[in-house]
Amino acid sequence: MNEFILENKSRIRMRVSDYGGIVMELHVPDRDGVFSDVVLGCSAAKDYGEGSPYLGAIVGRYGNRIAQGRFSLDGQDYQLARNNGENHLHGGIRAFDKVIWNAEPISGEGYTGLRLNHLSPDGEEGYPGNLDVVVTYKLTDQNEWIIEYNATTDQPTVVNLTQHSYFNLSGHAAGQNLDHEVVINADSYTPVDANLIPNGLLALVEGTPFDFRRSVKIGDRIDDSHEQLKRGRGYDHNFVLNKEAPHSLDLAATVYEPHSGRTLDVLTTEPGVQFYTGNFLDGSVVGKEGARYRFRNGFCLETQHFPDSPNQPNFPTTRLNPGQVYRSTTIYRFGVR
Repeated sequence: MNEFILENKSRIRMRVSDYGGIVMELHVPDRDGVFSDVVLGCSAAKDYGEGSPYLGAIVGRYGNRIAQGRFSLDGQDYQLARNNGENHLHGGIRAFDKVIWNAEPISGEGYTGLRLNHLSPDGEEGYPGNLDVVVTYKLTDQNEWIIEYNATTDQPTVVNLTQHSYFNLSGHAAGQNLDHEVVINADSYTPVDANLIPNGLLALVEGTPFDFRRSVKIGDRIDDSHEQLKRGRGYDHNFVLNKEAPHSLDLAATVYEPHSGRTLDVLTTEPGVQFYTGNFLDGSVVGKEGARYRFRNGFCLETQHFPDSPNQPNFPTTRLNPGQVYRSTTIYRFGVR
């Protein structure tokens, strides 16, 4: 395992491992110029074991859940690993978060970065086709962490890549994230059943605890009696983003932490974002500086296609054919207010 340090002219610094493409540290300043590490993570790459909840990792081949771990393409049925009860989650048992990627430092005008490559062989975790994946991280002098995903296949397959960093803009060991103020550019979301699988419908956020079209503190409504919140133990839902065009790079979400003044803007070409508030963190992971990450100590904004899309014909397709190139871009932009 190897580690890489990316740093920009503002002294924002990332520590990245080739194991899982994990972002282990991300140091950004507050309104007074004081730097803190704002991503949850472990001290060493070897500590990201079987029990790690995808902290900071590249997720694939398929981010989020596929019902019963099954889907069909062109009349052929495929059975994936079931690693989340009866369902498939985040690519399976030994998925992209648990492989060593080929990593190459890169740089250009106004950025420093890392190019990560992994060839996922035909049949890995049950998926068809040899999938050649390149994920590029760029840390720019505009205080942006740009993630570019590319993939090609030699057989029809499904692909849905994302990045699973848990953020806490107060600092990775600061505790619960309920004071963070969130805006999500979405008029609807995809409700889920008791197993957190979408029911195929798009539900309007208006008049519900899922309305983040104007700034709302995470803690304001997270414990409301809404059935969807009970099912996710809080927010663990895919929001259907308002898009200028199907693949345009649009603002998906904004987060503001009032005590530090830190802000996070999320832009993406993806149609959805999974807003997850760390509801299944239970203190079992010992992180950096001995921190134990507990219930709601971090949040994720996982840009993505929708969960269970291979089994939901009304959702945007995640199919990738030979001769096509899967392309996706997400930007995490840091600032202060």
